[in-house]
Amino acid sequence: MEKDFPCVEPLQKDKRKEMNQTDFITAVFKRNTTCFRGFPDKQIAEDFIDELFFFLFGTHEKKLGQDKLEQQYESIKSTFSALLYELIKDEALVKQHTRSLFDAIPSIYQHLLLDAEAIVKFDPAAQSIEEVLVAYPGFYATAIYRISHQLHEQGIRTLPRLLSEYAHSKTGIDIHPGAQIGDSFFIDHGTGIVVGETAVIGNNVKIYQGVTLGALNVAKSAASTKRHPTIEDNVIIYSGATILGGDTIIGHDCIIGGNVWLTYSVPPFSVVYHKSEIQVRDKNPLPEALNFVI
Repeated sequence: MEKDFPCVEPLQKDKRKEMNQTDFITAVFKRNTTCFRGFPDKQIAEDFIDELFFFLFGTHEKKLGQDKLEQQYESIKSTFSALLYELIKDEALVKQHTRSLFDAIPSIYQHLLLDAEAIVKFDPAAQSIEEVLVAYPGFYATAIYRISHQLHEQGIRTLPRLLSEYAHSKTGIDIHPGAQIGDSFFIDHGTGIVVGETAVIGNNVKIYQGVTLGALNVAKSAASTKRHPTIEDNVIIYSGATILGGDTIIGHDCIIGGNVWLTYSVPPFSVVYHKSEIQVRDKNPLPEALNFVI
């Protein structure tokens, strides 16, 4: 029977002690040259997505003429093709995937402008779309998501996740490329947001920092099932809220308050909030005794 993880060869404790530096470097070299065949180059992938993002939204592009922009766009295509060839080693398939991605870029660009407009419309601190495009981490994470989602839909493995994790490392926002997100998506602040692989998010949804759209069951056997919630149109989810489960549906036009924990569906036009008790007392010289158990 084939191993689930053929490149993993656990070492016995005594062998760990016996391995000298030369043996260790040999083992690392052997494993990396064998097991990472067919994986994209991480640095080239990051360079590609940065080049594409700054082509679409970088302030320096206004200094270039249209002919230079066309040359730059073709260069980005070439970078992507070279990156993808290392992954699939099939020139015809590389051309097909490259064409599919770049045919979709104009539509992705329009979607992203709608996302930026939503941020300007609902964030009082946002002064202009241009400010959002160059300075907002929520927009950046959404942009990388929309590009990586296109690659995910094309059936390309590993690369979409590599790009989404790059955005995660830069913004603190973790959106799986398999998630489905509608138009005019609004992320404010964004730090700590998690959107799982099978989450479905409608149009005009607003999400604040610390929100989790997660799974109730993280067992490997559930990998092919819908594990993450569905968020319908015009929903607002405030900071710290956690919504779990593939059968959980948040109806349209709901407001989910901060720190709410939900594992069941909510009908449209609902307001869900967490009620906590806060006690305030004065600092008198003889406060009530506090008992601590350590």
